[in-house]
Amino acid sequence: MSFWALFLIALGVSADAFAVALTKGVHMRTFTLRHAMVIALTFGLFQAVMPLIGWMLGSQFARYITEFDHWVAFGLLLLVGGKMLWEAFSAHPDTERDFDRLDIRTLLVLALATSIDALAVGITLAFVPISIGWSIALIGATTFVLALAGVVIGRRAGARFGKPAEIVGGIVLILIGTRILLDHLGIW
Repeated sequence: MSFWALFLIALGVSADAFAVALTKGVHMRTFTLRHAMVIALTFGLFQAVMPLIGWMLGSQFARYITEFDHWVAFGLLLLVGGKMLWEAFSAHPDTERDFDRLDIRTLLVLALATSIDALAVGITLAFVPISIGWSIALIGATTFVLALAGVVIGRRAGARFGKPAEIVGGIVLILIGTRILLDHLGIW
């Protein structure tokens, strides 16, 4: 897998973290760099750890499913991308209150919820020739940067970028899954 394909995966799985960070920024009464860094670091760490867990799980089963691993990778990326598109086009009422204090428990739940797709991507990474260390570092760093940008943009510009980010992320994951499938079938 090329650097650019991995980078697009990192952008794809970071899209929902960006959208949630954007919302967090919108609801900050007063912007503090400390809160923005905590939010970005939390999302970045979860997005890095979950693919590692997925890769460890996938590696245990890789030898049993090598004949159809490309279908598994395609299916997982299709599901994750489709879920992101579904959520982007579903109505989500904004019920969050503005805050000055950062609720760590809520932040951890949000980081876990937005990184479940990264777990599925990690399973997919077990079936392609790639360095997992490099992969999780890139995914974590990309998520950190996008989440930090999300908080800042949310604080300044509002929540209008969340839905497009989820749409682009979903489409990117579906396209990468399709590319993996076509590559293994010898079509690409």
